[in-house]
Amino acid sequence: MARDGATAYVALGSANRVAEVDAKTLAVRRLYLVGQRPWHLALSDDQKRLVSANGNSRDISFIDLENEEVVKSVPVGRSPWGVVIGP
Repeated sequence: MARDGATAYVALGSANRVAEVDAKTLAVRRLYLVGQRPWHLALSDDQKRLVSANGNSRDISFIDLENEEVVKSVPVGRSPWGVVIGP
């Protein structure tokens, strides 16, 4: 959830996508194609990047929210379930 409460980011699991959702209307603004089975998301402190842990494809995907694109997916090993972004 974005800090201002206006936008929610939702991992769509078997759809292999992350949805950006208007939190007031619940309308999907856009979909990001990430790896297989995104399970967990982390939003950077500056709210410019979103990272998804993609369990079945064994990678994490980096989403540039300002440019509205998936920048890169990086292999990380067996079934990544969660992701945390530190300061």
